[in-house]
Amino acid sequence: MNTALQSPYRHRIQTGFTLVELAIVLVIVALLTSGLLMSITAQRTSAENTDAQRQLETIREALLGFAMANGRLPCPAQANKPSTDDTSGNELARPCDGVLQHGVLPWKTLGLPETDPWGRRFTYSVSSVDSSASPSKSFTRVVPTDALASFSLNTTGSVNIRETWNSTATIASDLPVVIVSHGSNGAGAFLPTGAQLPISTDPNEAENSNANMIFVSRTPGETFDDLVTWIAPSILKSKMVAAGRLP
Repeated sequence: MNTALQSPYRHRIQTGFTLVELAIVLVIVALLTSGLLMSITAQRTSAENTDAQRQLETIREALLGFAMANGRLPCPAQANKPSTDDTSGNELARPCDGVLQHGVLPWKTLGLPETDPWGRRFTYSVSSVDSSASPSKSFTRVVPTDALASFSLNTTGSVNIRETWNSTATIASDLPVVIVSHGSNGAGAFLPTGAQLPISTDPNEAENSNANMIFVSRTPGETFDDLVTWIAPSILKSKMVAAGRLP
């Protein structure tokens, strides 16, 4: 006689999960979900950075085109004007010298979008009075109608790019103009409302928001994600020569 058949309750078939097994399953699901979310976030940030870099390249080309057409660089737009103000996004009435060297990109003047991929305005600083030659030469100053450009082949800029805020060595110096996207954290950037986001506690990012002529460009990290671009004076002047604006 089959004793197993006579004792149906001797070996119960266990069904379902114990609490321990369920907890393990939940931990595994959480880890997988967390990893997936981090991967998606990293991919999105990478895509946004790529878009911002493309925008910065477009801005550089637009500034060069403006200079070739007008013999000067545009003045900044006032940073704290809301988009609802009809005058927002237009360059400040010239000359900029001593009035506004720092502001935001004059997007309406250049026919470009107002904000970066994160919805913030681009910081824009432009050199004014030449520090080494005639003080009447600047990259933005109004000049007589018979002048080809508001600067010459000897005019130098005043923007300097460093790798760290406290470094004495420069990545690039004597630049006419610099443009900054304040990255995904947006620290120090101006919004379309005209409000400014809090300035970063990272001194390298803070250097890009303090309205002087020193800027920091470095590999992004945990506390620094600004994207910085500029126009070298040699490139600007060669474009002006090619356009018949210089010498």
